[in-house]
Amino acid sequence: MSTTFDAHTAKNVLVEERAKLVHQLEELGANEAGELRADVDFGEGFADAAAITSGRTERLGIVESLVETLGAVDNALAHIEAGTYGVCEECGEAISTERLEARPFSLLCMDCKSKH
Repeated sequence: MSTTFDAHTAKNVLVEERAKLVHQLEELGANEAGELRADVDFGEGFADAAAITSGRTERLGIVESLVETLGAVDNALAHIEAGTYGVCEECGEAISTERLEARPFSLLCMDCKSKH
């Protein structure tokens, strides 16, 4: 990315990232809230219940991670709309351009993030 990374650029990146996340959730059979559709099939009968349970647990873990990232993206988009994008939620200082380029949905500066 260039050194002209600003709220407009971030919004474009975040909207694209949001669309990718929603698509990944749909591919896994989940909605934006992480709820699996009723028609998601984890296998036939009880022949290999352990494998089915393992597959379902793995899928739910991936869905949970995607939903968490989607929430962070939505939160960053809300900050853009509010005019507070790029300002650390904890200390109120500017978040570095490098951090925002690497992770546009960051809401904490590196100093505050490292405290968590």
